[in-house]
Amino acid sequence: MIPLSIITSENEAREWLRSHLDVSSETLDKLSEFCVVLEKEAKSQNLIAPSTLPHIWIRHIVDSAQLLGLAKSYGHSEAGGAWLDLGTGAGFPGLVIAMLSSWEVVMVESRARRIDYLQRMVERFDLGRAARVEGTRLENLDSFDTAVISARAFAPLDRLLLLTERFSTEKTLWLLPKGRNASKELEALSDKWQHLFHVKHSITDEDAKILSGYLVK
Repeated sequence: MIPLSIITSENEAREWLRSHLDVSSETLDKLSEFCVVLEKEAKSQNLIAPSTLPHIWIRHIVDSAQLLGLAKSYGHSEAGGAWLDLGTGAGFPGLVIAMLSSWEVVMVESRARRIDYLQRMVERFDLGRAARVEGTRLENLDSFDTAVISARAFAPLDRLLLLTERFSTEKTLWLLPKGRNASKELEALSDKWQHLFHVKHSITDEDAKILSGYLVK
């Protein structure tokens, strides 16, 4: 059992998935295949920072998967509606959420090569029932109510809320990995936004934080 502290090795990352999210060996094999595909794809387009390639399980897989644990801690389950992931890019957290759960994941990505890549990953890993790619700018996407909204390095908090508020209800849970500047972004948030956001610690980086909570309308 891995303690609730910072994960420091790829083996610890895989063990965390088994022990905390009850991930099966079959799904771990699927994630391993995904990591191999991602590493190959990263040679032809800038999907993830090269420095993170030796630490894919920590920096990307578990960094995404921990959001599932947070959603459960707030009482949100897959039956509650859609999980909207903004600027999915290399598939984080959207593809990981879809592989590890039965959430209906909507991944928004506007860059053509990444749209093609995400669609190929959905097909390769047979995620068509769990995930779909919206290949457009968020501004062009029709509004719909969501259960969870996630965004990893998508936009500064103020702008993120401005662009995404129309997809949110008072019951929508926001899960926003924000790195070491999370508290500063929250403190600088305009008074326009009434919210119940909390700063959570990431288990993959001692300096990283996650903003989680609700907008109050």
